[in-house]
Amino acid sequence: MALTSSQTVDRYWELMRSNDFHSVGEVLHDDFTCAWPQSHELIRGAERFARLNEEYPADGAWTFTVERLVSQDDAVVTDTVVSDGTVTARVVSFFTVAEGRIVHLREYWPDDYPAPEGRAHLVEALPHA
Repeated sequence: MALTSSQTVDRYWELMRSNDFHSVGEVLHDDFTCAWPQSHELIRGAERFARLNEEYPADGAWTFTVERLVSQDDAVVTDTVVSDGTVTARVVSFFTVAEGRIVHLREYWPDDYPAPEGRAHLVEALPHA
């Protein structure tokens, strides 16, 4: 029996946490693609995805903390904090799952920015995740 879409994405993040990025291929479809619209890049296939993650500069093992997961049918979205112990980033990931495997992943890596001072009287600081 195939995993549900949310179970597949949970497994994806579990495998990513191992830092054995080739193991992630377990949940990637044969036609897997990953799109990074901000840098205009498309990663095609589990092997290239694994190598890209292996070759990405890091000061230590990567950690992945899923802050939120939302799932409906074959679509899953996660909000995840990623860190190598020195650099911390946030990634919003849109997964398309078919038959228990991830067919497509679209990720946005937003940069933090300081809140405008002009609205300080209307807001409070959000704790860092």
